[in-house]
Amino acid sequence: MVESLKEVMRAAPDKRTGKNCVYTMEDAALAAFAVFTTQSPSFLAYQRTMEQTRGQSNAQTLFGMSQIPTDNCVRTMLDPVAPSHLFPLFTQIFEALNAGGHIDPFRVSLEASEDGPGALLIALDGTAYHSSHTIHCPQCTVAKHHNGQTSYSHTVITPVIVAPTLSRVIPLAPEFIVPQDGHDKQDCETAAASRWLAASAGRYRDQHVTVLGDDLYSRQPLCEQILAAGLHFLLVCKPSSHPTLYEEVEGLARAGGVTTHEITRRKGKQTLTDTYRFASELPLRAGLDALCVHWLELTTTDAGGQTIYHNAWVTRHTIHPGNVAALAAAARARWGIENGANNTLKTKGYHFEHNFGHGKKHLSSLLATLNLLAFLLHTVQEMTSHKYRLLRASLPTRQTFFDDIRALTRYLCFESFEALLDFMLKGLEIDAPDSS
Repeated sequence: MVESLKEVMRAAPDKRTGKNCVYTMEDAALAAFAVFTTQSPSFLAYQRTMEQTRGQSNAQTLFGMSQIPTDNCVRTMLDPVAPSHLFPLFTQIFEALNAGGHIDPFRVSLEASEDGPGALLIALDGTAYHSSHTIHCPQCTVAKHHNGQTSYSHTVITPVIVAPTLSRVIPLAPEFIVPQDGHDKQDCETAAASRWLAASAGRYRDQHVTVLGDDLYSRQPLCEQILAAGLHFLLVCKPSSHPTLYEEVEGLARAGGVTTHEITRRKGKQTLTDTYRFASELPLRAGLDALCVHWLELTTTDAGGQTIYHNAWVTRHTIHPGNVAALAAAARARWGIENGANNTLKTKGYHFEHNFGHGKKHLSSLLATLNLLAFLLHTVQEMTSHKYRLLRASLPTRQTFFDDIRALTRYLCFESFEALLDFMLKGLEIDAPDSS
């Protein structure tokens, strides 16, 4: 990832001239990436001190930096760089994981006659990563409130690959909600989702992708775009936003045209009943041009008849008793984007909502992208490195692991990440596999 980051940053815009070109664009990007990867806000300061006393530092050995720029230099140099310059890295990493078979555990079977490796589920959702009443830039979304205040925010769609049985998610290239050239209206989440599909859907068309999303996404234009891109969808569908569809459901129910399927299961000491209702070829909206979709509802009750879960979705996947439970489980995996991605980014040391530097152009979104790449790197390490998994399993918490990383890289210089992991394993007296 370090070498790939260097490569893409060599082609990034650099408007500096003359004596201002002390540091390279690669060093500026790697400096920010190192802070997010080690989850150490003072990493650069520690490494400058180490370099002065020892002649080298972890900034060089672990992250391949030639020089360590100051924080202000990093912000100034990266501000003109659009986050899209880094998006190819997400694709490279996905392709490498897929080639190594690491994507296979995420694949699910949604069709009884499905041939091939199975479907991938990509969940889309927007999340805010900056909000202020004072700090703002031309890329901010502006909101006027009833109390007379004005707020400025940055929001991003963070697509991830999810699976019903996995808590881990795989981040994909994001799409930022920012003012668009030639548009008077402010940007919105559905418009950003449409741009992400236009830019990224082709890369995953041969992966049998089903797009997951909340009720905001189950509108006909976006559904048609998903289908035109060669993908499927499983999207939340609420009665309040789809009155025509639910009128059809009620009419079919009265005529006996809605199929009901029940499954009773045990969850710990509880006995739960999943009641599925589904119907086919219903209009997504009013009008002769309405897209026909299939509708699926799940209601889960306990032994006393108390409802503990209820939701409904629309899809173009064929629904029948043999796959209705798998479809509902896939649709519910959408919550992985909240629990496994956005909440992790905000509460597990990445400080995604912290203002690392707002800038005047792209700085805020570029730093958010580098933070996402750090999250992706940690995910890849969990999936592919036995030593990394051993350490994470042996230490009591995720915070302890990164506390140790911060302390060790402050005082000791390691020739590689492998050497750092080996040192930690030896210190904990854990037998590590021979990776020679």
